[in-house]
Formats: sequence, C-alpha cells, structure tokens
Amino acid sequence: MNEAATRQRFLFISNGHGEDWIAAAIVARLMPDICVEAYPVVGSGTAYAGICPIVGPRGRVDSGGARTAKGSLRRDVAKGGLAMLPPALKFLRSVRDSYDKVVVVGDVTVPALAWLSGYKNLFYIDCYKTGAARLYSSAERFILKRTCATAFCRADNLAAMLREDGIDAKAAGNLMMDTIPLGDYDAQSRRRHPLAITLLPGSRGETADNFARQIKALRKLDTGSVPDIFLAVAGDLSVEDLAGAADMQRSNLLSTEGDDLGSLTDGALVVHLLRGRAMGNALAESDIVLSQAGTATVQALGLGKPVIHMTSAKDRQSRFLDEQRLFGEARIAVPGDPNAVAGALSKLIASPEERQRLGAIGRQNIGGPGAMEHVLAALKR
Repeated sequence: MNEAATRQRFLFISNGHGEDWIAAAIVARLMPDICVEAYPVVGSGTAYAGICPIVGPRGRVDSGGARTAKGSLRRDVAKGGLAMLPPALKFLRSVRDSYDKVVVVGDVTVPALAWLSGYKNLFYIDCYKTGAARLYSSAERFILKRTCATAFCRADNLAAMLREDGIDAKAAGNLMMDTIPLGDYDAQSRRRHPLAITLLPGSRGETADNFARQIKALRKLDTGSVPDIFLAVAGDLSVEDLAGAADMQRSNLLSTEGDDLGSLTDGALVVHLLRGRAMGNALAESDIVLSQAGTATVQALGLGKPVIHMTSAKDRQSRFLDEQRLFGEARIAVPGDPNAVAGALSKLIASPEERQRLGAIGRQNIGGPGAMEHVLAALKR
C-alpha cells in the first residue's frame, strides 16, 4: 500500500496573518509523518509556502479579518465581505469527510463556519482571547460546545469555561512564543548603532499609513540617537507602497539571504527590510519595537521588548482595553502623532533601566514557550 495513503490526513484552517504563521509552525513539526493541507480563510496564506499544500477558496476583506477597529465588520459587509462566505461554506462541506482531524487556529469565526458546515470534533487553538478581561460569551460557548472536542487556550480561566461545556481544554503555555518565525536573515551584521528598533506596521489595510507615521516619528529623533531600523514586511505587502507612503527610495542591492528585501532610505534614515517569516531574527537584535500588529506584538512583548503602539480614533476600545490589561505597562500606548511617538521613543532610548523594567513586565505577563509539545502530543494521539 502507498505510504501516503496510510498516513493520517489533517486539515488546518486559519483566519489571519498571525494565525497562519502559528498554524504553519505546527504543521512543519507534524510533517512528513502526517499528510497536512491548509485552508487560510482570509488572505494569501504565504506562511504555508514550502511547508504544505493550500486548499480552498481565497477570501479577501478590507480589514484583513482584524477586529481591532470600530465598525470593521460592518465595513467588510458593506464592501462585499459576505461574498466570501458561500464559497467557503461550499468548500468546507465538500471536504467534511476527507480528513482524520480538522485543526482550527484563530478566533471563534472559523468554528462558526465549521458549525454551519456540519463539522464536529474540531481541534481548536484559540489565538484571540487573552483571558485577562472578557471571557467567552454565551454565543461563543454555544458554537464551541457543538463543534470542538479539544482546545488549547491562552489562559486557565478560558480553558476552565470550555471544560464546563465538555471540551477537553488546556492552557499549557503561550503557543505564540513557540512559533516566533525565524528565517534566513542576518540582522546582527547590519547593526551600526548602540540600539536597534523593529517596525511592525501590521499586515492589513492601514499598514502603509502606519509605516509612514512610524517613519515621521523616527525623523523627529535627534540625529545622534537614531537606532538601527528593521522592518518586517508581512505577507504579500508591497514594499513599493510602503516606500511611497513614507517618501523613501528602495535599494534593491540584495544579499544572498533568502529573506533579505533590501532597504529603504530618505538620505538620513536607512530601514533594513526583511520578510515577515524572519521577524524573529530582527526582534532578537532589537531593543524597542514600534508595532501595530496583533500576534507579533504579543511575541515581541514575550521576548522582553518594550512596544510602542499608536492609538487611533478608529480603535475598538473594548478590544484595546482587553489587550492592555494583559500587556500592562510593557505596551506603551500613545496617540498616532509623530511627536507623541517620538517622545515615547526618546524616553526609552535614553533609559536602559526603563527598557529593562518594561521588558520584565512583558515576559511575565505574556508567559514563555512550552505549549508546542503539548499541542503536538494531543494531535498525534
């Protein structure tokens, strides 16, 4: 009998850029003993490239699936976001009996799609709920109880709620810290200054604008205090769009490193570009992070890097406050004004003691790695 035919077949479903990377890291540890296919519900799913086949229809919405901005769901619907649902449901129904296990990585959106498609006994990895504030709602518990057999949560109180509903739920550690992406990029060789900073402008609709605001803040620093700057380019974002938004020019002088994307410069600042799949390489060399990202912010904080986050009138306050209760002082939230960002950045640059203090808070609040082995063991049972 063909060896591939005797191996278990898994389907991984993820619904966001950070979720794709977490899922892909798990898949890489399962292959080649298990046949795995991935269905990234939203976006291109570039995290799975070279790891496993991608299946299913590609869905694209204006928000990229993020729910941190007020009215994002309403805008997605208004701009045709519901059009992605029929193809997704049709696909999920067509493959319902094709896999030994279906693994969901993300928020409750995907279990909801699975519920509508008749799925049961899902393996659920919750990357959204922090357990620091709002817990599972009655509607979320209704869906999860009817679709999930096993779950890994980020906090004990979340897992306890699901256990009450008959789900085998655990909180074995922060899986995000087991899945920080590392790639082919030597950040250390590009260091020229005492400090370094990583820019994480996000992976969704306002990424170019976020990057432009971050650059405006860096331009306001005293010349002598400008750090080395790294930019992790998420997914299939256009470097040209980023360069245009920040009024910078791109250098295409690339090294032989697979994740080197060259650099951007305006004659004063130099921004070293790397693919998002090498983000961990840049974080390891950095002292401070400017971040508008989701999963990547958690990973930066867990590594002990203070994060400066630009707030916006568009922010959904309930989600922002939930996150801030978990992050504490380690994430410094300032208005998205270049002067405010530059002020916060200058204070951190000038105070190694404050960077150390905030870094310790981030590591404590986020927790360390250790969940991966528990997840793999449960999947292989």
